[in-house]
Amino acid sequence: MRYIFTTLYRIWFYILLALPIVIMFPVLLISILKESWYPFFFKLARLWATIILFGMGFYPIIKREERFTKGQSYMFVSNHTSMTDIMLMLYVTRNPFVFVGKKELSKIPVFGFFYKRTCILVDRKSPKSRGNVFARAQQKLKEGYGVCIFPEGGVPDDISLTLDAFKDGAFRLAIEHQIPIAPMTFHDNKKRFSYQFFSGSPGKMRVKVHPTIPTRSLSPEDRKRLSATTRAVILAELEQPTI
Repeated sequence: MRYIFTTLYRIWFYILLALPIVIMFPVLLISILKESWYPFFFKLARLWATIILFGMGFYPIIKREERFTKGQSYMFVSNHTSMTDIMLMLYVTRNPFVFVGKKELSKIPVFGFFYKRTCILVDRKSPKSRGNVFARAQQKLKEGYGVCIFPEGGVPDDISLTLDAFKDGAFRLAIEHQIPIAPMTFHDNKKRFSYQFFSGSPGKMRVKVHPTIPTRSLSPEDRKRLSATTRAVILAELEQPTI
């Protein structure tokens, strides 16, 4: 019975992923015609994320140690264990930002059409692609948007791993553009909807929004220290939850 339930649950997820996009397709299509209309697209994306989260029976519980300032760009980072990390990040954050995400997700029907037109895609096997990502992220920051990067660089293959090592790219960008790091800890996404097919269930999704970490006094040489500091904040919350 568990295998039947989880299979149907997975199918329902992909229905929820696609159905709001199909219904809102004309409006979504208009919203991506101009770069300046991206904030409107972002609002629609947040609505889409909310439909999926609650449609799956997930209920976010958010503990904020800091509120984000309207109009401020941030480098949003969190641990990465599930495809639902995308939806939860959108749900938690009102400040418009652009995802840096893996190229493979652009192959998902319907979702992929908008994903590849609004996100910064990276082929992690290609050094040239990683360089292009950095240039595109810089442009988005100059336009006043935030950027979201999952600094583990992907979901760890070892599902028993609490938190993988962080890559430096997000922290290098944040220092270069003097924007604060906005770390978050997602506690339950692996349990709720991991990349293992026969897993997942409705329930709470706890989010800890940590105080932002300033970068104004830092130089590029500080990126590894900044990365280590941010990782320590998220890891400490994973190991000893305060929510």
